[in-house]
Amino acid sequence: MDKVTLTIDGIKVEVPRDYTVLKAARSVNIDIPTLCYLEGINEIGACRMCVVEVERARSLQAACVLPVSEGMVVRTNSKKVREARKINLELILSNHNGDCNTCVRSGNCELQKLAKDLNVTEVRYTGENIEYTPDLQSPSIVRDPNRCIVCRRCESVCKNVQTVNVIGATNRGFHTMIKPTFERSISEVSCINCGQCIVNCPVGALREKDDTEKVWDALADPDKHVVMQTAPAVRVALGEEFGMPMGTRVTGKLPAAARRLGFDTVFDTNFSADLTILEEGTEFLGRLKNGGKLPLITSCSPGWIKFCEHNFPELLDNLSTCKSPQQMMGSVVKTYYAEKAGIDPSKIVMVSVMPCTAKKFEAQRPEFIPGGYPDVDVVLTTREFASMIKQAGIDFVNLEDEGYDNLLGESTGAAVIFGATGGVMEAALRTVYEVVTGKTLEKIDFEDVRGIEGIKEAVIPVGDLEVKVAVAHGTGNARKLLEKVVSGEKEYHFIEVMACPGGCLNGGGQPIVHAKDKIKMDPRVARAKAIYDEDRDMPIRKSHENPMIKKIYEDFLGEPNSHKAHELLHTHYTKREKIM
Repeated sequence: MDKVTLTIDGIKVEVPRDYTVLKAARSVNIDIPTLCYLEGINEIGACRMCVVEVERARSLQAACVLPVSEGMVVRTNSKKVREARKINLELILSNHNGDCNTCVRSGNCELQKLAKDLNVTEVRYTGENIEYTPDLQSPSIVRDPNRCIVCRRCESVCKNVQTVNVIGATNRGFHTMIKPTFERSISEVSCINCGQCIVNCPVGALREKDDTEKVWDALADPDKHVVMQTAPAVRVALGEEFGMPMGTRVTGKLPAAARRLGFDTVFDTNFSADLTILEEGTEFLGRLKNGGKLPLITSCSPGWIKFCEHNFPELLDNLSTCKSPQQMMGSVVKTYYAEKAGIDPSKIVMVSVMPCTAKKFEAQRPEFIPGGYPDVDVVLTTREFASMIKQAGIDFVNLEDEGYDNLLGESTGAAVIFGATGGVMEAALRTVYEVVTGKTLEKIDFEDVRGIEGIKEAVIPVGDLEVKVAVAHGTGNARKLLEKVVSGEKEYHFIEVMACPGGCLNGGGQPIVHAKDKIKMDPRVARAKAIYDEDRDMPIRKSHENPMIKKIYEDFLGEPNSHKAHELLHTHYTKREKIM
């Protein structure tokens, strides 16, 4: 690729011709502040925090959208630049709810950090401020326009990455807002509750619906038996909320913290992930043998399920009928566990700790409330669980590791990789291969379905059959893939879809990483490494070899896809109107 040479703050820099000044500066560790910028997603120069002085230019230029050119001379730290950035930031702050102490992003806010870095200690500009009513109707997401800085990062992620496109700029000038059209609540449009808007918002304008008080109330009620389950992706991200390095595995600290909070029983969602593989793998083989609807498409991501219901209703019969691991765990806790422990299931409060805001929506779907009480009563995000631990004054970092409770706590490496994109596919293939061939896999790792490439394809030999598989993460990539399936351009036997880019590891309920920090270390990569390390270290790495899974079938379910298994562990889907 052609290169150009420019000078930035007296340093000669040689970079590819298609670089911006911002990328060129970062290539030599010169820090230019940004706020609205998301690399490759939202590059619009709207906030003007990245302005620089360019020799012979008549005005300051936005570095994030300014192409480099041969011989360009740039100054990023002149008096003129510093003053302009400070004024721009003060103008943003003048129309922003400054009650930082009560904001969920206090201490982890990009606007707050910029104010500190640029030494903004007062706001010299005052003017009209409009008080808006926060949108509280969604079970998953709260939208607070009073904290919005109109950076449009959420809009770009929703439109360009997820292709859901349910929020955007309305009105003009000072009255511009980012919201659904026609004064609708976000719960009234085709929002899939994925929360990618939350984790990409630089401030506290978007947050998850806080359900921690429901859990505190349950823990304080002596008539309730409160059970927790923790998802695979939580164990490699929760530590970040306590200052631990990204990708630190805190598996043993999760049940330890839960017990100190007062939970009666702590189970691992990995157990029900193994259960999912037995049910879904059997379903897949049944469709293969009996001419069933193919490709089979995974159903464990609730954001993806809702996206499919809105956008691809013609593929609803292709979805696996399996409930997600969260819902399967709730179902077996309120039946199998309740029976074994001699507890009235109506007195059990099932609490999930999930990396996902869409799980809150999933838990309240009518099909998951059999017999008058739900499979799962409350869903907490990773961030909410961290908040409870902090409220209780627990020294999380120094907790001694503990194990999960036995009955539904034993799991395999196949289950833990559910947290990463490609993990469900790989876990299923480990089991399907051995069930079909009767042989032990020589190489247990299916590298072809790993990684953060948006769409991955592979052909896997399983006995006499060449199984064509595909993996997509992020609903924008799923849309591209499924449009080819619908048109007949592509044919597969099995497809895995995760709603969030990177899978559950990068879910909408995970610890929030600043935009600039993501460039230095991609959480999708760092957390995935920890997930695969945990898989590698597990004594059992195939779902069908889990002894507790074998036991629940022997004692209770009969066999995979039995009538009882279908009654408790399977579901159906609903075509939904598409409302933008």
